[in-house]
Amino acid sequence: MADSPVVRSGFAAPSTPTLRNRRARWKDGRLLLGVLLVAITALGGAKLLSAADDTTAIWAAERDLPAGTKLTSQDLTTVRVRFTSDAAAGQYVAADADLKGLVVTRAVSKGEFVPREAAVTQADSQRTELPLSIATGRLPADTAAGDHVDIWVVPKTADQPAKQLWAEVRVIQVDTAKGVAGGSSRRQVLVGLEPRELTRLPAALAMMSTGEPVLIRRGR
Repeated sequence: MADSPVVRSGFAAPSTPTLRNRRARWKDGRLLLGVLLVAITALGGAKLLSAADDTTAIWAAERDLPAGTKLTSQDLTTVRVRFTSDAAAGQYVAADADLKGLVVTRAVSKGEFVPREAAVTQADSQRTELPLSIATGRLPADTAAGDHVDIWVVPKTADQPAKQLWAEVRVIQVDTAKGVAGGSSRRQVLVGLEPRELTRLPAALAMMSTGEPVLIRRGR
C-alpha cells in the first residue's frame, strides 16, 4: 500500500499565544502600585506624627518655690506644651537647660511654668533692679531680656553733651510700648545693677531727671 502523500505548506502550524508573560507583567505592575501606595501612606503618617508632636518640653515647679531657691531637677517636673510661637516658648526654662547655679528671683507656685526671667544665676540675683522709662526711638526695637546694654543720658538742652551712666548692664524685662500724651510711646525696661554700680545711682537719677535715657545694645 502506497504511503499517503505528505501535504506541505508554507505556513507553520499556529502557535498557542503566550499568556504567562502578560500575566507576569500585570503582576509586576500591581506590585509596583502596591509599593507606591505603601510609601505614600508611610510618608503621610510620618508627616501626621510630626505635626502632632509640635510641643516643647519645659520645666514646671514640682512644689512651691520661694524666692532665692536654688533650682534642681528634684524641684521641677517636665511638661510638654504647645506654644503658638518660638518667642512664646522662649519665655520659659527649657527642660534641657542647665540648671546649675540658677535661682528663682521670685516665688514660683506649684505647677507654674518656670519663667526664664525669674531663673537667673546667683550673681544676677544679687543685682539691684532699676526701672527705666525709655522713649521708643531710644532703644533697639527688639530689645529683650538677657541683652546687655550701655545706658546713656541725653540732656534736653542741646548745649550739653550726652553722658554714659553704665556699661554692659543686663536687661531683665522689657514691657510692650505704651502710648502717652502727645502721641509718642515709651517702653518700660527693667535693668539689673551690680553692687559696685550703685555708687553712681544718685548722680545718674539726677541726670535722667533732666534728660532722656538711651539704651545702646552690645552684640548678642
